[in-house]
Amino acid sequence: MMKNVYSVGQVNTYIKNMFAQDFMLQRISVKGEVSNCKYHTSGHIYFTLKDAAGTINAIMFAGNRRGLKFQMKEGDKVVVTGSVEVYERDGKYQLYAREIELDGAGNLYLKFEALKKELEEMGMFAQEYKQPIPKYAKTVGVVTAPTGAAVQDIRNIAARRNPYVQLILYPAQVQGDGAVQSIINGIRALDDYGVDVIIVGRGGGSIEDLWAFNEEEVARAIFECETPVISAVGHETDTTIADFVADLRAPTPSAAAELAVFDYYAVKEQLQTTENRLRVLVSQKIIKARMKLEHLKTRLSYVSPAGKLRENRKYAADIEEKLQERMEKILMSKRHLLALLSGQLEGLSPAKKLSQGYSYVSDASGRAVTAADRISVEDTLNIHLAKGSLKAKVTEVNIE
Repeated sequence: MMKNVYSVGQVNTYIKNMFAQDFMLQRISVKGEVSNCKYHTSGHIYFTLKDAAGTINAIMFAGNRRGLKFQMKEGDKVVVTGSVEVYERDGKYQLYAREIELDGAGNLYLKFEALKKELEEMGMFAQEYKQPIPKYAKTVGVVTAPTGAAVQDIRNIAARRNPYVQLILYPAQVQGDGAVQSIINGIRALDDYGVDVIIVGRGGGSIEDLWAFNEEEVARAIFECETPVISAVGHETDTTIADFVADLRAPTPSAAAELAVFDYYAVKEQLQTTENRLRVLVSQKIIKARMKLEHLKTRLSYVSPAGKLRENRKYAADIEEKLQERMEKILMSKRHLLALLSGQLEGLSPAKKLSQGYSYVSDASGRAVTAADRISVEDTLNIHLAKGSLKAKVTEVNIE
């Protein structure tokens, strides 16, 4: 009996064709831990994928590097999508990778970064689209799970800060299947209801637990909400896409309650302090106004017609007094001068001379006789005395 004998190459080719005809092996996803990772100068990446049960060699050609969104390194938990084929020359099979993603949280982190970059480029995180949170909200909507620490913290903080603020809870599913749509429905319902501000959030957890708040649909619902939204997802160190697109991010649900609900008692105290300050300021204003009024009253008394008349009377009296004094001085000066002139005049007065025994002699024509050569015997002369006058006839003329 003749037996068939095949060459090594024929066997390798046969096996290769068997792998090629297996549809599942042409597109398969395999997860495992990366080891022996080498970036070749040609651009190819050689590595081994292993788990507790075994290993498989893998390669990603340079042309497929666009399917790798991170720097792969030893120990990474990855999911490799590609095909399992036989390298015919060596007779070995290996995994030819077309896409490589981090497994679990690492893969979610990549999705988070990709969506964050996309939405940021679209402008959904831009500050100009952020709405201001109302300072004195009366109604606060809350989208969160109806049980748990988050809703209880919000209730406690709100009650302590302002018992008059109304909280409206939309009991949403915040984790697992259906969480995304539940959160969206809560945002839209409270937006339609007309609350003043909406808190969207939940307590802390892993990235998988918080993932609903990293979905694009939730981000768009927050962005399109006409009511201001405060995000409060997880603990202070947790960050989600909802935090970036919300109008305000709170590090915790408790902090969100403090940001949304104003402190009634603090405001009341502040108003009382302001009222006291206003009273003091108004009192000071009144005192200053009264002082100014008195000042103006005094000034008005000077510029009023009656004041002007009083001032003019006083001025006239002062002028009259000064004029009187000046006239007295002038009269006194004139009297003194008159006395001097009177004395001088008295010394020259003919009447005084006559009273002293002297007489005034004039000729018939009334001219004064001052020389004897002008008079002839038998001329008639008039002799004027201190009392009365005489007519005399000249009987003798003596000329010296």
